[in-house]
Amino acid sequence: MRIGPYIIDPKVILAPMAGVTDKPFRQLCKRLGAGLAVSEMTTSDPRFWHTAKSRHRMDHAGEPEPVSVQIAGTVPEVMAEAARFNVDHGAQIIDINMGCPAKKVCNVWAGSALMREPALVARILEAVVKAVDVPVTLKIRTGWDADHRNAAEIARIAEAAGVQALAIHGRTRDQHYAGSAEYATIAAVKAMLKIPVIANGDIDSPRKAARVLAETGCDAVMIGRAAQGRPWLPGQIAHYLATGEERPEPSPAAVRDILLGHLHALHAFYGEDAGVRIARKHLGWYARDRPENAAFRAVVNRAQTAEAQRRLTCDYFDALAAGVVPELPEAA
Repeated sequence: MRIGPYIIDPKVILAPMAGVTDKPFRQLCKRLGAGLAVSEMTTSDPRFWHTAKSRHRMDHAGEPEPVSVQIAGTVPEVMAEAARFNVDHGAQIIDINMGCPAKKVCNVWAGSALMREPALVARILEAVVKAVDVPVTLKIRTGWDADHRNAAEIARIAEAAGVQALAIHGRTRDQHYAGSAEYATIAAVKAMLKIPVIANGDIDSPRKAARVLAETGCDAVMIGRAAQGRPWLPGQIAHYLATGEERPEPSPAAVRDILLGHLHALHAFYGEDAGVRIARKHLGWYARDRPENAAFRAVVNRAQTAEAQRRLTCDYFDALAAGVVPELPEAA
């Protein structure tokens, strides 16, 4: 799949997820086989561009190309300036968020709330496309609610404005992440567009990814929540799509090594205090399918140092590798 000058290969993309797809996680998923990893949402409001959080979100040094950065906002001129600012700071693809269902985003008429205003959508897309000389992509949902599925209308506007790829989550905004994603709307949109279309929503296994591609005719799949704690999943999907063979789940020893590398990257990127705090959710996700997950999280969430997090992780996954139930000591 091509987005502007960039070939996205394999056709498996890590979805932008607030608080999840930071630089360490993007780099990890790319190393393990994702074809593209989109940054977590960044605000278009210039008042917040120089906060510590924004500086981390705009740090793309050393990331493999292409660097895709998602922006969110409601004012065309402000969105255009945000696009220029992010390109100046390393973005090679600008992705526009019109899919986020969160209340704090929709309440200010950003994210998926914009789908209720097609004329405003057109002005935003036209302003951003005109403002930068890199490809612009768009992420949407199927609509606002079941009675207002207007993904096709928004898709036509996007293609006409010069958007070069469209990702569609197979739910309406009012569904948030409840129920099951539907792909018929995505298939209908794909059939009417010339630009690449990316299917998103409930793709949690290689076989599911292949089925969604077959059902929709899409050019790529986008993996979101299923990659939390499973950064190897995009690579597993890519391998299956290329060969028809399913890779086994990584062994506990392999998971330990991946997680230790992830922890090291988090601690280095954020500093020890913030890195330890941010790592806690990832540690829980890595262990979530284990019966002793709750006990592990209770212990690891009390770890106050990077060394303690790494030690507890080693002890836990070493015990799993040995086939015994891990003994969970008090955290240090």
